[in-house]
Order: sequence, then C-alpha cells, then structure tokens
Amino acid sequence: MLCHLSALAGLIVPGGNIFGPLLVWLLKKDEGAEVNEHGKESVNFQISAFIYVSALSVLCFILMFVLIGFLLIPVIALVCIADVVLVIIASLKGNEGQLYRYPLTLRLIK
Repeated sequence: MLCHLSALAGLIVPGGNIFGPLLVWLLKKDEGAEVNEHGKESVNFQISAFIYVSALSVLCFILMFVLIGFLLIPVIALVCIADVVLVIIASLKGNEGQLYRYPLTLRLIK
C-alpha cells in the first residue's frame, strides 16, 4: 500500500510521483512477492501517466499556434485527477491484500 500512496508525494515534490514509489519499491521489494508486484505496478503507472501528460502537453503547445491547443488543457487536468483517484483506489485495494492493475499502464518494468 505504501508503494501506491507514495505516489501522492508528486503533489508536493516535483517528480515525487515517480521517485516515491520507485524508492519504496527498491527498498521493500525483497520483503515478498506481493510487495514486489505492487511496487512494479505503481512505478509503471506513474511512468505511464508522466508519458501521457508530457505528450499531451507537447501536443497542446504545438496546437496553440492553430488556436485549438487550449482544448487539451482540460484533458491534461483530467489525466492528473485520474492519477490521484486511481492511486487512492489502488491503495485501498492493496490494503485489502488485492493487487490492483491500473488501466492504460505501459508495463515497462517486468
């Protein structure tokens, strides 16, 4: 559960949403297979969310020159809100002992 909740550090520290779960996962992955799976899932999701927000931001900037890029700003905000909501859901599931699979996650760490 701590792997998932540490992603909320990104609300305070820039990059904390990736480095928080990564640090917890690296320190605790040897404590059990379940902790290892939760950690990988959390890190993969945070990296995926970063990629999605970055790509949308670049696209928004490019389309600003055509005066329609501002339409992507609410989409970027929705992705950020979904990130926080899904982290809370995953934390609650992890507390119950269930592995939560985040939607639209790129499985970069196997």
